[in-house]
Amino acid sequence: MVRVPGGSFLMGAEDDWAVPGDGEGSVHPVRLGSFWIDRCTVTNAEFEDFADATGHRTDAERYGWSFVFAGLLPDDFPDTRAVVEAPWWRQVHGASWRRPEGPASEVRDRAGHPVVHVSWHDAAAYAAWAGKRLPTEAEWEYAARGPLARAVFPWGDELEPGGGHLMNMWQGTCPCHNSVADGWYGTVPVTAYPPNGYGLHLMCGNVWECCADRYSPASYARSPQDGPRGPSLGVRRVLRGGSYLCHASYCRRYRVAARGSSTPGSGTGNQGFRCARDDTPARSR
Repeated sequence: MVRVPGGSFLMGAEDDWAVPGDGEGSVHPVRLGSFWIDRCTVTNAEFEDFADATGHRTDAERYGWSFVFAGLLPDDFPDTRAVVEAPWWRQVHGASWRRPEGPASEVRDRAGHPVVHVSWHDAAAYAAWAGKRLPTEAEWEYAARGPLARAVFPWGDELEPGGGHLMNMWQGTCPCHNSVADGWYGTVPVTAYPPNGYGLHLMCGNVWECCADRYSPASYARSPQDGPRGPSLGVRRVLRGGSYLCHASYCRRYRVAARGSSTPGSGTGNQGFRCARDDTPARSR
């Protein structure tokens, strides 16, 4: 984990990048105390340790299916139910964190990739087992900015400075054509790209990350300035950071201020998490 020093920052966005309806604004000052946060999203290997130690069954394993990006399925994969608003997401029976694309797949060669098909419930259970918790939305954005003020990305304002790739996102026109210009299709190892100024890897791209807060598009209007923890009511939970499917041709949510959400029992092939914990003073003997 990395200790993030306390301080103040301007949270949110109100510029041309902001996605209408997501509630990225208004930009407002937030003060946070110091806290710790994982350098990387939780990997398949780490989640396997948790599942083996506790016998935890994820929501996807209990339901018997999860949504998988169609581009990762074989061409001859049988037709299955799709999401109406996003038909590239296909219901795959047997898909789970152990079998990300269904029964014919496995994670043996993806131990260092982020665990996916985990719900908010699963992420919170792992965090509790590890003696940690999920980061608040404010903590996540503060850490992701690391520590650049008002920058669009964790490293600055240019998406690909000098033509280099600094995160895992869709290359081409989503969701039909991926040029794989960055060398990857799907998830990448959690340390595949350089860290930000706080030493945190892939705070944007790769997988959406679960936060502790309930989600509301209007939550910023009521957000306190000191250590906000989100609205007290609401079903959906906040997701941050975007994923390997984000691209300007469809979804510009690969930015530090971008917001997403999901219901707490839902998991998909592009949703993962990292943990945080309080910065408590060392106990004197």
